[in-house]
Amino acid sequence: MFRRSHLKILLIGNSGVGKSALMNQYVNSRFSSRFRATIGADFLSKEVHIDGRTLIVQIWDTAGTERFQALGTALYRGSDCCLLVFDVTSLYSFQALEKWHKQLLLQIEPEEEPTFPIAIIGNKTDLENREVSSEEAEMWSRLHDATYFETSAKTAANVQEVFEWAIRAVLKNRRVPEEPELNSVHLETKPSEGTHRERCGC
Repeated sequence: MFRRSHLKILLIGNSGVGKSALMNQYVNSRFSSRFRATIGADFLSKEVHIDGRTLIVQIWDTAGTERFQALGTALYRGSDCCLLVFDVTSLYSFQALEKWHKQLLLQIEPEEEPTFPIAIIGNKTDLENREVSSEEAEMWSRLHDATYFETSAKTAANVQEVFEWAIRAVLKNRRVPEEPELNSVHLETKPSEGTHRERCGC
């Protein structure tokens, strides 16, 4: 019998910024320019071997609409790291980070806040009609004590690096308990096939 640790990484941000695409690129190395908008929340799991440890990483993709923000408390519970995602071609999605960041801080226990890993992700860097500069996003991230990355879920640029940073940040700042694994079967939860809207998920 072997033991594995479990981590929960949460993706939050406005609808259409590419949260689902980032999750699918990291877990399945797959990208689609048309994806089903998340209703509520979905997650995928990935087994990761890092620094001599075997980890089961759950990546949670949340709906980025006001309608589903009431789910926040349940979704944030047990999270080890949070990635705030915006679309570099959408100034509106960048400006919304303030709202998402405040909501996140309301859910984190006060004693955990100083070491809780948070990263800001500027996605869709493969597109040309950019509305948010790297300098502006980096400054915002520094002011909010967060690490900044730029990614493209379409080309996979920096996607692995983001999640590796998240995992290492959790392992560095927190004691991740090991749990007994009863068998060697690993199940990956696929995104649900509920009612969806199709949007670009670059």
